[in-house]
Amino acid sequence: MKNILNYQSSEYDCGPVALTNAIRYLFEREEIYPDIIKYIMLYCLDSYNEEGEVGKRGTSASAMMFLSNWLNQFGQMKNFPIACEFLSGENVYLSQNSKIVGALQQGGAVVLRLFLDVGHYVLLTGAEGNNIYLFDPYYEELDDPDLDEEYFSEGITFVTDQPKRANRLISMDRLNRLTEGYYEMGPYEIREALIVFNQETRLTPEATIDYFI
Repeated sequence: MKNILNYQSSEYDCGPVALTNAIRYLFEREEIYPDIIKYIMLYCLDSYNEEGEVGKRGTSASAMMFLSNWLNQFGQMKNFPIACEFLSGENVYLSQNSKIVGALQQGGAVVLRLFLDVGHYVLLTGAEGNNIYLFDPYYEELDDPDLDEEYFSEGITFVTDQPKRANRLISMDRLNRLTEGYYEMGPYEIREALIVFNQETRLTPEATIDYFI
């Protein structure tokens, strides 16, 4: 059985939660090794803030890159059908022919760094037309009177009926912006993404769904 996706427990753990959600999204609960959850939490939350407090600047790109390699090696050693690829810089963009959208079309998931006031990790799970389905681990409620007005900006839609897949639908145009507003990826030099596949459910390029018809 597939799990519902999780929300972060603090202001800082979006990285490990987004990566754990990729595992929850792609694999049945009975298939998931406890080692995977353990080591995601162990290696994330590695960044220090200005006061020298560990974890209070979240998770670094180095940690995500390391976990990409670790998960690939774990899969080989345990015969667990996971495959990861870390992307950075100009390789992190969204278009019909981009690697990220291609991965989503093949049934993969993508941990993506974008902005939500500060740098923030979310999980991409699908594409539809010019829009991307994603799960944001930072919990918000639409009827909260204190909800930031930026959530009502163009290109942001709340999804409330897909707890195992998505809670936002965001336009590619918004995600691709070089600025640092809500759900924008910002400058190329700080962009990062981690593609994750379940190799047993991964579609071949010939079998992918064309979301752009």
